[in-house]
Amino acid sequence: MNTVRMAAVAAEFGRDREDDFTTVERLIKEARTEGVDLLALPEACLGGYLLGLDDDTALDAGPPALSVDGPEIRRLAALAGEMTVIAGYCEAGEDGRRYNSAVCVTGDGVLGNHRKVHQPLSEDASYASGDTFRAFDTPAGRIGMMICYDKAFPESARALALDGAGIGVCISAWPGARTNAAADLAEDRWKRRFDLFDRARALENQILWISANQAGTFGSLRFVGSAKVVDPGGDILAATGVTAGLAVAHVDVDEALATARRSMGHLRDRRPDAYTPAGAASA
Repeated sequence: MNTVRMAAVAAEFGRDREDDFTTVERLIKEARTEGVDLLALPEACLGGYLLGLDDDTALDAGPPALSVDGPEIRRLAALAGEMTVIAGYCEAGEDGRRYNSAVCVTGDGVLGNHRKVHQPLSEDASYASGDTFRAFDTPAGRIGMMICYDKAFPESARALALDGAGIGVCISAWPGARTNAAADLAEDRWKRRFDLFDRARALENQILWISANQAGTFGSLRFVGSAKVVDPGGDILAATGVTAGLAVAHVDVDEALATARRSMGHLRDRRPDAYTPAGAASA
């Protein structure tokens, strides 16, 4: 039995790192009062996201680059304490490049780190790309991390599920549509896609899914919020809607996975040899 109280955050973050840490500390305290074991904060919550996703993105200096073993991540770990916390930040790579990254910590330190692989629009003007998806063990169970656009590619979550992740965590700075934006954010077509990806990735891999996202506005971007926890059948267990908040669900992870996979096991019943087009190189 592996009962986990998991939560996804929708909240607004900006360039001021001290303000961001104040928000992070408040959210961790709120989650602690709810008995949360596993908390997902949004993409770029330590220093803010980009001001926009147009061709002039390179004019934005972007968030400060932090080292995964630096004082800011140690500060995050100290705030986490006994809780497992995932947060997004701009990582200063050992190769001198900047990465859009997610880190998983407890009070004992860093458990995992993921560099965003898939980059939308002109994000590559600000960040280098990661090149791998790996699951890892935490006190809350074996998890895999993705960042925003990563979840638009089924292979991302599938790679993590095949690596044993029972919980997928995707942190985002997912905005509303850039053209023909809906007056009501709840009706926005990019918000609808955000939700569909969350439910599909959970269902096709039969895993728990935690989706955190930025809320509010930053630069030219209006974020859709919509943090949620999804069960392995694709049903939403808890959600914030388009406003800021905390989506909390109490789940027996082992039981949820076993129930979903009892009759039809999507990972078990795969036929990899059938998925490569004739004449194409193996993936």
